Amino acid sequence: MDLGIAGKWAIVCASSQGLGRACAEALAAEGVNVVINGRDSEKLGKAAAELRGAHSVEVVPVAADLTAAEGRAALVAACPEPDILVTNNAGPKPGTFTEVGEGDFAHALALHFYAPLALVRAVVDGMRERRFGRIVNITSAMVTSPNPLMAASSGARTGLTAVMKGLQRQTVRDNVTINQLLPERIDSGRQQQMARLEAERYGISFEEARRRQAASIAAGRHGRPEEFGAACAFLCSTHAGFISGDNLHLDGGSYVGLV
Repeated sequence: MDLGIAGKWAIVCASSQGLGRACAEALAAEGVNVVINGRDSEKLGKAAAELRGAHSVEVVPVAADLTAAEGRAALVAACPEPDILVTNNAGPKPGTFTEVGEGDFAHALALHFYAPLALVRAVVDGMRERRFGRIVNITSAMVTSPNPLMAASSGARTGLTAVMKGLQRQTVRDNVTINQLLPERIDSGRQQQMARLEAERYGISFEEARRRQAASIAAGRHGRPEEFGAACAFLCSTHAGFISGDNLHLDGGSYVGLV
């Protein structure tokens, strides 16, 4: 299927690795020019070179911390009129409500509430004027199925989801859609980090923690990053103009809710 977005420009946050990189890869494969982002200049440069080598698109790397106003400004300056925005950031500190402090909650809000809101604010009016825009926020399964071990993450990401749900009711009439991708157990560095923490918490081996991760998914396996990226690319396509305000679970069938 031709997604109809070749030649467009996308800003993909936190995309030197992990889920952000998977989204950048999928968009570039569709002919989308991408502005990629990360905090590690060396890792970011390597990702940019690999994307350029694999796809015939423009790739612009911007090393920046998106929790800082200057970092966000640098990203938008590199692509002031994006057609696509994919927000993403590093995962907040895991822990129960009593294990994470006020500073941890504040940092989670900086990562997954204030930063994406500021980026959306910077680009959404232009998208509406040009009558095309696709905004995809990478959140988490914790939004609809809060885990007590992920208190900071579920709080910040749920707040973002609520704001975006209201905003999209205004933007969708101008062909600007806003959706969220909710990953669970997509095989990435974050899952390896969580496995190490679970191994320490429960006194088990890293391998056993990884096995338990896979067993917790109805499909019986970790998700593949390329599966996640493909879902992002479709939501950014011309065919997805009637999909807005949705939360798409990528969790191997594990979400137990009906809606």
